[in-house]
Formats: sequence, structure tokens, C-alpha cells
Amino acid sequence: MSSKYQSLKEECYEANMQLDALNLVIYTFGNVSAVDRNEGVFAIKPSGVPYSELKPEDIVILDFDNTIIEGSMRPSSDTKTHAYLYKKWENIGGVAHTHATYSVAWAQSQLDIPIFGTTHADHLTADIPCAPPMSDDLIAGNYEHNTGIQILDCFKDKKLSYEEVQMILIGNHGPFTWGNSAAKAVYNSKVLEEVARMAFLTLQINPRAPRLKDSLIKKHYERKHGKNAYYGQN
Repeated sequence: MSSKYQSLKEECYEANMQLDALNLVIYTFGNVSAVDRNEGVFAIKPSGVPYSELKPEDIVILDFDNTIIEGSMRPSSDTKTHAYLYKKWENIGGVAHTHATYSVAWAQSQLDIPIFGTTHADHLTADIPCAPPMSDDLIAGNYEHNTGIQILDCFKDKKLSYEEVQMILIGNHGPFTWGNSAAKAVYNSKVLEEVARMAFLTLQINPRAPRLKDSLIKKHYERKHGKNAYYGQN
């Protein structure tokens, strides 16, 4: 019997498989979710299932209060983080989490990723933020839900817009990204990993490498995202 959420499950499945294809995950680490705002539900990868064994019908459907609507498997251990972001940020359509090497290395350093070059500026005008490690009382509480709070608190403290800055590092943990679809969240995960790698290599070559100057940041961001954007064929 076909599920009413079949297309949502397919979208989520394809995004999760893309994480694997882009070498952003090893073993069962990482997950992607996709949301259906009209139905008030989201789809997410089941916990601990190898990508080689994952099937669309395995994808779990939940509401924003983490109630399972459809699916026989336990959802990702990060599900409550995804649910919190969907509930609080109404203009996102997908969320991704990986343990990609360079992104995690920066998260473990507890440092923002400086905006060194135009690859970074093509996607955002700010340093990629790193949220400080979670406090002990929040760790002892509803940890995955509190990770969502940790993300929103970081954006509030740094005065960032989630619609412009679509990625974050969680101190000592790893990256979360989002976008208007699950596919865009995966795209942002790959961009984050490459920018993290480039920034690391930059600092190996020149530990005193300067930030990209503001005029270049503005030019590269606006040619892709500004009102007079001219990058691409649209």
C-alpha cells in the first residue's frame, strides 16, 4: 500500500544517499531530513541503518513534536534537533548533519571559520559560526532538543539570519546545515566541508592570513544572491 508521504520519503532518501555519495559520512554517521509544511510533518533517516541498506520505505515520518506518524523504525538520534529547527525556523525545507572531517575539526577547535576567500563569500558574508559547547545542565537534560536551542542561541548572540547563514558548527560536536530543501541542506554540507578544508590549509600556509576584504565579500555574495544577481542562467 502506497504511503501518502511517499514523495517526501523519496526526497529524504535521495538526500541521505547523496550525503554518502559526496563522502560526507562514514558508516551510519549523519542524517538528512525533509519537511512537508502543508502536512506539518518531516521525514528523517532511521537511526543506525547503513546507507548501503537504506530504502525509501525505511524513512520515518514525524510531526514537529517528535511523534512518529509513519514508520516502524526508530528515527535518527538527532531527530529532536531537526524538529526544533523546523518549528522555530519556518522558511527551511531540509536539515542535514554530518561528521565530515574538516567541519568536525573546526567544531572541535571551538572556532568560527574565518571568511578567507571568495568560495566562502559566494555562499555567505559572515564567518561560519561555531556555537560554544553545551552547558552541563543542558547536556544532562533533553540533549538533542537542547542542541536546537544551542543553535538558535548562537544565531541570536551573533545577530545572524538563518536564511543567509545556512550552516553552523556545534562546539566539540560537528556541523548542521539547512536550506529550502533537503537537497540544498546537503549542498550546504558539502560547501561547509570544502570551505573548512580550504580555511585549514590557508592557515597552514600562512597562519596570519588576512580576512577577505569587505568589497570582495560584497561583490561575490551579491552577484549570486543580490537583487541584481547575474551568476548562472536564471
